[in-house]
Amino acid sequence: MQSMKKIIFSLLAIILAVTGIPLTGAKAATNIKDLVIDLNVPQVTRDVQDNKLQLNPLHVYEDGDFMLASKNLTWKSSNKNVADVKNGEVTLKGHNGKTFISVSDGTYSDRISIQYKGNQEKILVKKESGSRYDLIGEAIKQMTMEEKVGQMLMPDFRTWKGKNVTVMNDEIAKLVNDYHLGGVILFRENTVTAEQTTKLVHAYQEAAEKYGLLISIDQEGGIVTRLQTGTDFPGNMALGATRSEETAEKVGRAIGEELHALGINMNFGPSLDINNNPDNPVIGVRSFGESPELVANLGNAYIKGLHESGTASTAKHFPGHGDTAVDSHVGLPEVPYDIDRLKKVELYPFQQAMDGGIDAIMTAHVTFPKIDDTKAISKKDGTEIAVPATLSHKVLTGLMREEMGFKGVIVTDAMNMGALADHFGSVDAAIRAVKAGTDILLMPVGIEAVAKGLYEAVNSGDISMDRIEASVERILTLKLNRGIVKEEVGSSLEEKVANAVKVVSSPEHKAIETEAAAKSITLVKNNAALPLKVSAKDKIAVVGYSGYYVDTLADEVKKHHDNVVYINTSGPLTAAQLATVKDAKAIIVGTYTSSVGGRAPNASQMVMTNQLIDATDAPVIAVGIRNPYDVMSYPNVDAYLVQYGFRPASFEASVNTIFGENQPVGKLPVTIYNQDGSVMYGFGHGLSY
Repeated sequence: MQSMKKIIFSLLAIILAVTGIPLTGAKAATNIKDLVIDLNVPQVTRDVQDNKLQLNPLHVYEDGDFMLASKNLTWKSSNKNVADVKNGEVTLKGHNGKTFISVSDGTYSDRISIQYKGNQEKILVKKESGSRYDLIGEAIKQMTMEEKVGQMLMPDFRTWKGKNVTVMNDEIAKLVNDYHLGGVILFRENTVTAEQTTKLVHAYQEAAEKYGLLISIDQEGGIVTRLQTGTDFPGNMALGATRSEETAEKVGRAIGEELHALGINMNFGPSLDINNNPDNPVIGVRSFGESPELVANLGNAYIKGLHESGTASTAKHFPGHGDTAVDSHVGLPEVPYDIDRLKKVELYPFQQAMDGGIDAIMTAHVTFPKIDDTKAISKKDGTEIAVPATLSHKVLTGLMREEMGFKGVIVTDAMNMGALADHFGSVDAAIRAVKAGTDILLMPVGIEAVAKGLYEAVNSGDISMDRIEASVERILTLKLNRGIVKEEVGSSLEEKVANAVKVVSSPEHKAIETEAAAKSITLVKNNAALPLKVSAKDKIAVVGYSGYYVDTLADEVKKHHDNVVYINTSGPLTAAQLATVKDAKAIIVGTYTSSVGGRAPNASQMVMTNQLIDATDAPVIAVGIRNPYDVMSYPNVDAYLVQYGFRPASFEASVNTIFGENQPVGKLPVTIYNQDGSVMYGFGHGLSY
């Protein structure tokens, strides 16, 4: 009987391919065995938001697959005083009582119970039970080994044959299908416009054989912003300076809404690293700050906002990349602390995020010798090296799973980064990561080689099938929780594009961007230089390198004052340049650093700023464009503001503050030290007018 069904389905597929009727319709017509409300699946959880609860109807097929049902459905509520339902969206009315929400396609039906207890402010959802709801278990049972491994692979296709991938091509579509990929990650090269990005994401989902793809991106905000046309929200440290959970939640929700509109369903954010090392070259302003409590509170608010948009969240980089002085893109950093210290500091925000329902956690290519002192031989130079967290069973399974109780998806940081690729090789690193406990391999080097290497490891018994299936269950759970399911009949591409164009960079989101930037500006020092008072005839000089965005700073100053001269330099001024600024009423200098070397006293920007302080009589107002630590090398400056990023809204907010149009309320989320290691400005410091 089963073979006869397959023959019939194949014939239908051929007929429908000729006639142009969608293949999914053929599958729906011939292979359906049930209709299930997704929230009845035991692994699925979903919160009520603003008295609304979304229920997704799933058609279940003979081959174990499931898809979002969308035609000829009838939804009903048995007690409309308690709740009403339309197209699966349940609206609670605020009256005590119980209702059954049911859905039917004319052949199959399902229901779920919802009870509201107003006196206790409780909403109780009671799932139906039975084997019919084991959708994930049944799907896994019928998947091939190759399909299971495929769910764990998330490559990037930034470029193809030397060109940026902005539209789908046949070769990529074939890889998605042949290797049964569970997801892909997009980068700035892939996301030019809202219309183009929506079409690309749509094409990826069309290429997937079954089980909707996780389409992920690093849209943290601030310096890590991948959408070319998205709203350029201030980053985490700017949010840390606002001290506002409400603002962090707004930003998280707005980022999620833009991603969701484009069809991107998973954000690799927020960073929950604690930036307690000023010399950190890779985290810096990507962190909310140096306080575990601040990072946890704002991180959870940001995550809540993402979830409100329907977008999956990812906390990174576990167990913590903040107290490192090496960039894991090029080397292998070490965090030397024991478990007691890690629990108090680095692990604290991750534990809070786990307890709060984070979807996924990204690992760090960082060694933690006090947690795992396992050694390996480097394939790069034959030396003995420590095994990083991404490849450590003690860190991923022992610490994260067993000790901290994380039930969600573990995803590696990029597998092509130097810390792994150089020392372990692409296939060996992938096998080690899976054995350690990871669920998703992000950006494996050579998708074909890594996939085949994992197949061989499973076939040889080096990796057990139970280990693979545990990961697949978590991945499918995440997909169901966030509604990442292929649709039998979805919205038209035209409708998706129209919605994306409306949502991305909407006026509402731009207003949130402006608000967050304004609240983040931190006035660290002010010797009566600010707010700036100048007459129309007075000259203002703006000094700094255009490659460090100081031209944007100058453009903003010109919006407030007509007589502005801009000196484009990254080092000490020439005699002619110095003569140009000597008669200025005020000098505004922008400095941009991301490393300890960049802000050393003898670094060119620092020498330039001190030259202006020493050689001119006008007040010198410095703007720390990125990291807040620059003032440690020009302590005698007249005024110093920090804006924590180079996006346009932050420059606008800084200059508005300089001219007294924005009241500075930001507080330092980190400590700024003197060159001798003593405290210059403490955590929480911030002046106002």
